[in-house]
Amino acid sequence: MAAPPFTFQRPLEEGIVTRRNSQFTMTVEVEGQTCLCHCPTTGRIGDIELNGRPCLLSRTSDPLRKTQFTVEAISLNRPEDGGKSWIGINQNAVNRYVEHYLANGGFSEMVSVCAEVCREQPLGSSKLDFLVGDTFLEVKMPLQNLQIDHPSHVKRKNVTPFTSTGRFIRHITELAESLKDRQRAILLTAFVYDNPGFRAPKKGDGDENVRSAVAKSVKGGVELWQANFSITAERVRLERCFKLAFEDIV
Repeated sequence: MAAPPFTFQRPLEEGIVTRRNSQFTMTVEVEGQTCLCHCPTTGRIGDIELNGRPCLLSRTSDPLRKTQFTVEAISLNRPEDGGKSWIGINQNAVNRYVEHYLANGGFSEMVSVCAEVCREQPLGSSKLDFLVGDTFLEVKMPLQNLQIDHPSHVKRKNVTPFTSTGRFIRHITELAESLKDRQRAILLTAFVYDNPGFRAPKKGDGDENVRSAVAKSVKGGVELWQANFSITAERVRLERCFKLAFEDIV
């Protein structure tokens, strides 16, 4: 029996991004009104120009918050298109989606459905996302490279290679270290769109350090998995979860 979807308490609202102002905010047109909205990822979102992109917004229940909306997803469809496909961009929310499906048996191929699920477990100098039974689970949601077909009407821009890799290297190294007294450790790469299979981005500063750390961790027993979710205004659904081989992603 399939796990029930993660359902939003209030359906998301549709808008159009008019500008990304900073790491933390976007200006969005919502029902004819211009609103300053929270951007839940501080990094870049692929190499696309966000101006004019349709988006899905969650509305806060806190009347005192400066930004009443959070941008949850964007679309590469045109604003006038029906049946849009959405790309989730809320890196703060992805652990809530993962936790929901861990608790409801959605990851039965990856971890035991009977295991206790604990959040933010200390390991070395880090806090890893989950401890599921005796398995450490760290979740990553890459957005710097959108591995999806880009329609010709979507404007793209030149971007520099992603270089902020220190935190990732520390976490995956400590995942491997956990195997000294834990049975399993998993790095789960999550996408809130249909990514056919994660591929490492083009080489940039620090990439060799990342590859070396991942290779060493995999050799030490860390498992690489991928989860694809889909998002609509009403819910987030786990579409599939599968194991990755190190040779397939580099």
